Amino acid sequence: MSQWIPFGEGEYGVEAIFLAAPDNTALSLENGVIEVYQDAAGRRRLRGKARVRPYYMVQLMEENDAVDLILDLGGEFKYRLPEPLLRAGKVFSPDVKAVLQFSPTAPWYRLSEAEYAEVGRLLSFISL
Repeated sequence: MSQWIPFGEGEYGVEAIFLAAPDNTALSLENGVIEVYQDAAGRRRLRGKARVRPYYMVQLMEENDAVDLILDLGGEFKYRLPEPLLRAGKVFSPDVKAVLQFSPTAPWYRLSEAEYAEVGRLLSFISL
């Protein structure tokens, strides 16, 4: 997992970000940002954050043990991060937003424009 990140160190805004479950349900996130940094061994690492409504995240995960994170960084830069480690606030009111922190458990893989469009076509988003 050491050199799968094609970007230099820094913070990158995310145009679109969502959690996608194996049953094709999904939840949109807001204000996504990823950070690429170098660890002590000189390897590039990734971590990120976005805003989520934990109430709806719980709904999504009640039916699905694992979810993937889909990231659109703009242009041709679209990725699927399989089963990331997720951490979010624990307030479960439908109107409350919290920061969701995520980090990879495996390398991400790039989605072509056609693959990204197909993913979007198949998903049913939880309404807010």
